[in-house]
Amino acid sequence: MYFPDPGELLSMHAHSYNDKELFQLISEGDENAFRQLFHQYVPELQPLARHITKTDAVADDIIQETFLRLWISRDKLPTIENPRSWLLKIVFHQSFSYLRRQAVHDKAMNKLEEEQELFTPETNLAYTTMVKLIGEAVTQLPPQAKRIYLLSREKGMKIPEIAAALSLSPNTVKNSLVRSLQTIRKHLEQAGHLLPFLLLWLLEL
Repeated sequence: MYFPDPGELLSMHAHSYNDKELFQLISEGDENAFRQLFHQYVPELQPLARHITKTDAVADDIIQETFLRLWISRDKLPTIENPRSWLLKIVFHQSFSYLRRQAVHDKAMNKLEEEQELFTPETNLAYTTMVKLIGEAVTQLPPQAKRIYLLSREKGMKIPEIAAALSLSPNTVKNSLVRSLQTIRKHLEQAGHLLPFLLLWLLEL
């Protein structure tokens, strides 16, 4: 999973906003505000998800889904009075949902019920549609690009590992992934689903 360099993110959005202001900007489609919020909260949310699930890969997935749901539900963000609490509740919900599915923690169901109001049927439908559209876009990629993309997404392989496995240069693999993500984003935009590039990168890598 790719995490942008902190210095890169800060330079993209030099002005510092408070959480409520960031939520308002994100609700208006401001990708720089989204990047700033991501940079601000991932260092707090990722260890929390890791502590609950005891699994690094699952914690990464939870962070991806948290920010995906935030973007999909951005029209509701201005009504949220405590952004930090809202984000923490989503991470708790997703983490305990994982524990419930894995039958690891008997208390997971109770926690899940407490937080169930966070997700509306409309939000869940939007997320399901988004995942389906991404799958459609992947099937349309050229053979080598699709192979590289699936090794990254499904096998969790890093760029150097993919390069070694396919006898390609790391730059070739990286460029292929970037082009594939651009193709996927274009497919989503044509279907009326707009995602910031950062979120699409996180979701797929």
